[in-house]
Amino acid sequence: MTHPEIIKKQKLFDRWALSYDILFTTIFYQAIHKRLLNYLQLPDSPNVLDLGCGTGRLLDRLAEEFPTLRGTGFDLSPEMIRQARQKKRDRHRPRLIFIQGNAEQLPFADQQFDTVFNTISFLHYPNPSRVLSEVYRVLSPGGNYYLVDFMMPNKTASGVLGGSPANLRLYPLQKREQLGIEAGFCCIGHHSLLGPVWLTIFTKI
Repeated sequence: MTHPEIIKKQKLFDRWALSYDILFTTIFYQAIHKRLLNYLQLPDSPNVLDLGCGTGRLLDRLAEEFPTLRGTGFDLSPEMIRQARQKKRDRHRPRLIFIQGNAEQLPFADQQFDTVFNTISFLHYPNPSRVLSEVYRVLSPGGNYYLVDFMMPNKTASGVLGGSPANLRLYPLQKREQLGIEAGFCCIGHHSLLGPVWLTIFTKI
């Protein structure tokens, strides 16, 4: 059964989709993506999954940087997926495709991707352990999982910023690392990207 919070979030992001690239300014995401690229280690002809892809900004940049890359964007919001398909991401077809669905039940085969990205969306998951288990399942051995999100500044506590359909779950780096290890990952390290936004790199042994 779908978590009620997931349904609320889907409706929220559907409403945001048309103005998302304006509200969440190009400058903010460009800065994060630029810094993220400095830490990437991709195989030849990578097959990547962008979990919580929104309007497809990251995949568009990756396709520019890596001409042999094939990418799948996955997002809860049908409207976000529609925007991703209609915008400039069209120029990278058929290398990029966009699929709508719930991150707790990924419609992909075991070990289908050699790299998974998760940028500013992990904080939206009501069941993070379930999502991490799915990421682990679809990632091939030796593949990396790049988790980028806001960090809870308190080193010992996690927090839920509630009061709206956009309940946000923030974690200190130690808790983020623990969740990944419990799913089977090995944590390679943490890196500051922009203020409270941190990258954690996991690998599947």
